[in-house]
Amino acid sequence: MIRTMTSLLEKIFIKDKKDRSAYGVLAGIVGIICNVFLFIGKLIIGLLINSSAVMTDSFNNLSDAASSVISLVGAKLAAKPADKEHPFGHGRYEYIVALIVSFLILEVGISCFKTSIDKIFHPEDLNISLIALIILVVSVLVKVWLSLFNRKLGKKIDSKVLLATARDALGDVFVTSATIVSLLIYRFLDWNVDGHMGCIVAILVLWAGISVARDTIEPLLGEAVPEGLYKEICEKVCSYDGIEGTHDLIVHSYGPTRRMASVHAEIKNNLSIETAHEIVDKIEQDVLKDLNIFLVIHMDPIDTDNETVNRCREIVSEKVKEKEASATIHDFRMVSGTGQINLIFDLVLPYSYRKEDGKHFTEDLEKTLKEVDPRYNCVITVEHSYVNQ
Repeated sequence: MIRTMTSLLEKIFIKDKKDRSAYGVLAGIVGIICNVFLFIGKLIIGLLINSSAVMTDSFNNLSDAASSVISLVGAKLAAKPADKEHPFGHGRYEYIVALIVSFLILEVGISCFKTSIDKIFHPEDLNISLIALIILVVSVLVKVWLSLFNRKLGKKIDSKVLLATARDALGDVFVTSATIVSLLIYRFLDWNVDGHMGCIVAILVLWAGISVARDTIEPLLGEAVPEGLYKEICEKVCSYDGIEGTHDLIVHSYGPTRRMASVHAEIKNNLSIETAHEIVDKIEQDVLKDLNIFLVIHMDPIDTDNETVNRCREIVSEKVKEKEASATIHDFRMVSGTGQINLIFDLVLPYSYRKEDGKHFTEDLEKTLKEVDPRYNCVITVEHSYVNQ
């Protein structure tokens, strides 16, 4: 039934399946209607039975309605096309809107906590009625559907706002359930735990607000490349003739549907500039078409036909792996002199290695390589990966 209702609403209101803003507007309107209905019902019941937990829960629904309004506006703003002032589009409005929603949730949680603390020290009798319990149970059912509804739409369009709204609605399910429990305890055991349950409700609301804020701040700050996306892009680039490997992949998100990336691609040094450029152009065009990512490729020429260089690269890589399994090397070059052989390469270490750790690592690696050949002189650039592994 839940899937049927969701599919029916999509069929009626979503004309263009590729229009993300239409999904955002639909979710916002449905959220406003459902939450206003729940707010009015719970507020009336809370006043009638004099329950702090119920009234706390009702204002939580009011904040959810306000969040839906903001989400609706945010969906429209995020859909605005790129312009002179914002050449990468307005997709990050979606993250900003989600952050505003989290602040509203936190404000409600703080207010609810204060009210509930007062109820603990100054408890009042509760007037319980069957209609109150029925409305609260209906509220739970509505919120379950609303959570699944937002979750489905959020996954379909990859929207952090809708996914956060879905999680918030699921939190409301537990919140209202706690309210029902407090009323039942008072009815059958004559224990007034309304204030205590109100505190639990407030803590759950606060936790939901913190979670939403954390999830939306991360893309605004700049997240590491997800491992799945990292592999997808690198495998795509390496699938073309002439590309020997990739490294230093960086992805910038300007909203869920607009991403830019840069990567270093290792290309055989015996290819002409024209041929290498043609390969790179083809890859960039295909990545934009297939993955919807604007990719810029930096070419790194490498010598793949020199057996001495290849063997030395393997030795260095083996020694690095012996010391740190997750470390890698790239941009390896070998410059031979009369009494000295320069090994020039970049060393990628995990983020757990600080500056001093990296210095000790390279010093130890140089000693190990000199044991292989005293003529080896290392010129190492230490860096960290941009992928979230």
